[in-house]
Amino acid sequence: MHLLDVVRGWRDSRRLVLLIVAVALLLDNMLLTTVVPIIPNFLYELHRPADKNDSAADGGPALLLHGTTDTNDWEVPGRTLVPPTPTTPEPGTTATTLSPQEMKTRHDLLSNENVEVGVMFASKPVVQALVNPVVGPLTNRVGYSLPMFAGFLIMFVSTLVFAAGTNYGTLFFARTLQGVGSACTSVAGMGMLAEKYPDDRERGNAMAIAMGGLALGVMIGPPFGGVMYEFVSKSAPFLVLAAIALLDGLLQLVVLRPRMRLDIEQGASLKALAQDPYILAAAGAITFANMGIAVLEPSLPLWLMDTMQAPRWQQGAVFLPASISYLIGTNLFGPMGHKMGRWLSSMMGLFIIAVCLVCIPMAKNVNHLIAPNAGIGFAIGMVDSSMMPMLGYLVDIRHASVYGSVYAIGDTAFCVGFVLAARPPSSWPIISSSVVKTLGFRALLYMTATVCFVYSPVMFVLKNPPGRQENQSLLLRSGSSDIRYMSYANEDDSPEQQQQQQQQQQQQQQQQQQQQQQQQQQR
Repeated sequence: MHLLDVVRGWRDSRRLVLLIVAVALLLDNMLLTTVVPIIPNFLYELHRPADKNDSAADGGPALLLHGTTDTNDWEVPGRTLVPPTPTTPEPGTTATTLSPQEMKTRHDLLSNENVEVGVMFASKPVVQALVNPVVGPLTNRVGYSLPMFAGFLIMFVSTLVFAAGTNYGTLFFARTLQGVGSACTSVAGMGMLAEKYPDDRERGNAMAIAMGGLALGVMIGPPFGGVMYEFVSKSAPFLVLAAIALLDGLLQLVVLRPRMRLDIEQGASLKALAQDPYILAAAGAITFANMGIAVLEPSLPLWLMDTMQAPRWQQGAVFLPASISYLIGTNLFGPMGHKMGRWLSSMMGLFIIAVCLVCIPMAKNVNHLIAPNAGIGFAIGMVDSSMMPMLGYLVDIRHASVYGSVYAIGDTAFCVGFVLAARPPSSWPIISSSVVKTLGFRALLYMTATVCFVYSPVMFVLKNPPGRQENQSLLLRSGSSDIRYMSYANEDDSPEQQQQQQQQQQQQQQQQQQQQQQQQQQR
């Protein structure tokens, strides 16, 4: 009986709901970023010319420095080369280095691999962006707990498919399946927090903590995936994530009790929210800020392999400064953004992203990437922790306080940033691979920096957004003390909302007439 009372207390706890959302975002983003150092190397090893001597080394993480003089022999980028000290070559072998022709072939192979890596990385946000408009209105009808639990189930299956996948098609399917689960988790989770924390300041703090879980997942994912892939196996990191996901699913069953809700207020339509210029301005900031890291995910590991011959663990660890600083930025500017103005926080964040992107191609070694990557992560944290609560605030003051659809827009904006930054094949109408190959890595970052810099002044429109009450004007009649209230209805408002506005206007007019009659009687 005492245990049942404890469980009932858990179900009323906002903190446990916050914990569930934070852990769900943690797992989602760990899975998102764990593949960053794994996929480029895995695809490279699938497609590179066959190495006769690699068969002996496939069982472990290391390759010898020696090989035969066969021109098909390749050094596998990213693998730790052992022994680190010079040794005598075995009989029948000679110490070799890559010839200029082999280096050129290797460079071309890595450049062509950008297309496949970009398509796989882009598949998740593309699917997520397509599913978000379905999940948002669905949460307005059935509540948040059921889509949240569905997201856990889909994510769990996706993780197992990643662990078992041995070819490009299987991994591509796992990545797209993750997009469906991410849409359910992100939209339902953020909407649940907005509902549980109606106060704007508390909501900002809660969302900052939840995005701290997101940041922790982004921070842990790349080094976790790189180290596990280097020293254990490809499937090991995904099996660990699947085990953690099971615990979060059990917690959801106990605390959230996934079920359909029927007592839900009717919110604004997705179309009405998507046409709100202030919501679009906030969503645009999320899009362009996350483009800053999205352009680096598929490109930076391959650039490091091509220019610095960085081992796999470094290709994952290079994102660690961005992840740590993102965690700091979200937790700092959740409360600070409310005090200094969320519009100003986002404007500064976009400007910092632009500066750091310009600095990255100037790096001569991995250590030179620490400061600009940290700056990008911190600035994205500034934008995300400011604009996510801003979306809920805009819905509160301009529409009905129902949050599923607006966070579907916010999550779609996040996904669009990753889609635009991906490297798709030339048949895609977004960024053709031929243009990327022609311009190169440096020009790609410069273009993204320019977009962030140009968009940053747009944040000024969010300094003092008008609410629904401010759409009412007072018109004074000349020579008369009578006041007429006129309400400007949005064309996209539902008939019920327009009828409510008319009823409010009639009530105001009746109150005015009664006041006038009382004044005449007193005279």
